Amino acid sequence: MRALLSVEDKTGIVTFARDLVDIGWEIISTGGTAALIASHDIPVTDITSVTGFTEMLDGRVKTLHPAVHGAILARRDDPDHMAQIAAQGIAPIDLVACNLYDFAGTVSQPDVTLAGAVERIDIGGVTLLRAAAKNCDAVTVIMRPEDYAVVLEELRAQGQTLPATRRRLAAQAFAHTAAYDGQIALYLAGLDNDRFPSELALPLERIESLRYGENPHQHAAFYRWRAPDPLSGQRATIADAEALHGKQLGYNNLMDLDAALTIVADFAEPAAAVVKHSGPCGIASASALVEAFRAARDCDPVSAFGGIIGLNRPVDVATAEAIHESHFDAIIATDFDEDALDLLEHKRKNLILVATHRPIIPPAKSDSFAEMEVRRVSGGVLLQTPNRLPDDAIKRDVVTDRATTDEEWRGLLFAWKAVKHVKSNAIVLARGNTTVGIGGGQPNRVDSVRIAITRAGDRAQGSVLASDAYFPFADNIEVAAAAGITAIIQPGGSIRDAEVIQAANEHGIAMVFTGYRAFRH
Repeated sequence: MRALLSVEDKTGIVTFARDLVDIGWEIISTGGTAALIASHDIPVTDITSVTGFTEMLDGRVKTLHPAVHGAILARRDDPDHMAQIAAQGIAPIDLVACNLYDFAGTVSQPDVTLAGAVERIDIGGVTLLRAAAKNCDAVTVIMRPEDYAVVLEELRAQGQTLPATRRRLAAQAFAHTAAYDGQIALYLAGLDNDRFPSELALPLERIESLRYGENPHQHAAFYRWRAPDPLSGQRATIADAEALHGKQLGYNNLMDLDAALTIVADFAEPAAAVVKHSGPCGIASASALVEAFRAARDCDPVSAFGGIIGLNRPVDVATAEAIHESHFDAIIATDFDEDALDLLEHKRKNLILVATHRPIIPPAKSDSFAEMEVRRVSGGVLLQTPNRLPDDAIKRDVVTDRATTDEEWRGLLFAWKAVKHVKSNAIVLARGNTTVGIGGGQPNRVDSVRIAITRAGDRAQGSVLASDAYFPFADNIEVAAAAGITAIIQPGGSIRDAEVIQAANEHGIAMVFTGYRAFRH
């Protein structure tokens, strides 16, 4: 029995090779893998002895040879196949252990060049994996070091791997090469600013299987996006965050944690968001994190109960003590001070604490493949770039007789940042840098206005309002005016804009058009 070992990740390969030799296998290997195995006094045949050719083109060509691929691809149950390789002096290869150059890691480096990226496109390794996986009836393919032990256990027990094991490993290999090619395709398309290529493979790797999905009868798993990302390692993501305490994260937890993370990433100053069912029930920013948290919680304390907290700074003791005043299910923050972590861990054993260990900031570039938003529809998926525009892209187009005061404008800018995170039709009432009422997810806008005002209560008086899309009728303005709202920010663009503006003028409300909308469906 012969095994071909050619790996970029050499974790465990020396032990694996030694164990294969101990049970009677012959080892064939390439380049650095062969040198490493030989340096441990393990018998190994260099690939050049099998092919009769030295490695060519700086190692680009070493396993691409009939002596290798004939040995892998020959069907053992086909006498003609076996006769053909025998006539060429080719002995079968029964196991291939191979993993690939880290292309995604290479192109995520900020100084990578196209030439440098191209050199990290694996050709021979991909071909080995696909060939071995295709012939999984007889050949075992391994691409992950963690599978060495399982394969060795079966080889020792019965002299060969189980058919089910070979099929499982073959499926992994094909999934891996598909994702690998997807990374390369996305990188090359991105160089030409082709956001939406005609064919798309989404490179994903599983982080973990989840207990269940949105409901206990649904199955779910968590995957990491492996698209080339020049900001990889520099900013916070849910996929790279660390769970420090509490019960195992579930599907709904992850959805809410991501929503909270996305919201607070929009603010440079200390910010807090309380999220329930993927939507905010309070958002605030302040000079101190504890003040931001309290303001966000107090926007809608009834809805906040059992919610998810997002914080864009490390949690200090003062903030931890304020959090403990109410009941929450999870917290995500850049980190937790030691005393704050100790306090929160001992107060509630099931409280989920997640640290990003990286800055919670929006990426500088929002149109890279790594930032694409993906949603499934029946029979396909929808892709879009995220809804991110800098503050200076917001037009301050005052369309009413009265212009906004500086204080109103500050509140309107904050409300406009917040409203895009609320389910459409979205309405946010704010005072300063704090939401005081949120309404959304309604089939008509005036109901969202009423909900936001109801939740704000007396705080609606003197507040400002943001609407994610234009007002189709002046009734929204009438309801807002009755509640004491003094200024409105909205996209504009309705055929009844003139009526809406007239109503605002009649009530002394200042109104600003931004020129773009902020739907969240």
